[in-house]
Amino acid sequence: MKIIDKQGRIPLDYQLMDAIIEMIQTNNLDENDQLPSERELCDIFDVSRATVRQAIQELEKDDYIYKVHGKGTFVSPKKFKQNLLKFYSFTEEMKKIGKKPTSNVMDFQIIESDEKLAKKMKINSGDKVYMFTRLRLADGEPMMLETSYVLYDRFPGITKKDLQENAMYDILTQRYNTVFTCAEEIFQPVLTRKDEAKLLNYHEGLSSMMIERITHEGNLIIEYTKSIARGDRFKYRVLLEK
Repeated sequence: MKIIDKQGRIPLDYQLMDAIIEMIQTNNLDENDQLPSERELCDIFDVSRATVRQAIQELEKDDYIYKVHGKGTFVSPKKFKQNLLKFYSFTEEMKKIGKKPTSNVMDFQIIESDEKLAKKMKINSGDKVYMFTRLRLADGEPMMLETSYVLYDRFPGITKKDLQENAMYDILTQRYNTVFTCAEEIFQPVLTRKDEAKLLNYHEGLSSMMIERITHEGNLIIEYTKSIARGDRFKYRVLLEK
């Protein structure tokens, strides 16, 4: 166990933050496991209640832990950190962090595009597109709600069963030899609506991220997707280089 150096130059609350992080790691505490109480942390590390509260407050800001009023302090679930400088898929990114991705296809239709969608995808009004809504889960936990529009003529024969059993991008690349040229994404913080909160097992009015993705194959826009990602499960990273 990490020892707090009361004579050292590093502030006690900073030392305690490191000590609590080490406690989480060495004790193999899982997501949502409870930490010792403030009083117990005072006794374990021989520090004041004020030092404990300051360290807890900072760890909560950094998303290491979260507090539940009247119940205690718990280990925060790991956030999905997405690097925005490369093309990615939900399925592959979840596998990279050791989670099992699944999709629940809530709705699947073949529709004629209206003027708004046609303008977005640069197609003619009335052109056929697939429209499907998927609830994306990781280890059974709802993470994201996606509604996608995909060109019907470019990808004939896709079924709801295909999307239930396979990643969409795997279908497009393996069955239709798609080569993705680029994808544009637009991010906007939004408040979670009641219907979205119910599906995402989240709370109405809490912050979510709305993500609009437009995917290109050469000069063709083949996909437009609008997603709602839980604000407590996603963190996006952009690296700016000179």
